[in-house]
Amino acid sequence: MEIKKLLHAGFTLVEMMVVIAIISTLAAISIPVFLTSRINANEASAIASCKAISTSCQSYYMNVDPHTYPAQLDDLVAPASDPPYLDTVLAVDKRKQGYRFEYTLNGAESFTLYADPITVGRTGNRYFFVDETGIIRAKTGGRPDATDTPIE
Repeated sequence: MEIKKLLHAGFTLVEMMVVIAIISTLAAISIPVFLTSRINANEASAIASCKAISTSCQSYYMNVDPHTYPAQLDDLVAPASDPPYLDTVLAVDKRKQGYRFEYTLNGAESFTLYADPITVGRTGNRYFFVDETGIIRAKTGGRPDATDTPIE
């Protein structure tokens, strides 16, 4: 008799639906929080990468004669540069943690660097800009320029 009770023991349909509703609610709350934190982490990484590239360009400028900024980011890594000023992920791949970096030399005395999210809304929401001043600027919805608000 005891074995029959054990074989028929189980969850009712209502109990299963309650458990599924609780799991669905928890997922609906946690997934957007997770995605937002991932976007924030990608943007923080993009800011740090802009700062690293800007600092590397300034170091390069100070160490070459006549003073000039690098023609391209590849000039900041070995073998073009000894010692290397930048890691190869940024200099060669020009992509890091959901952002694409675009460097342009505008003359011996100026450069521009843009950091654009690879997939807007998924890898990042803000676009970043830095030039020879070293001030990083951000904008949502398109590329910033030297007139946009600096990040803090």
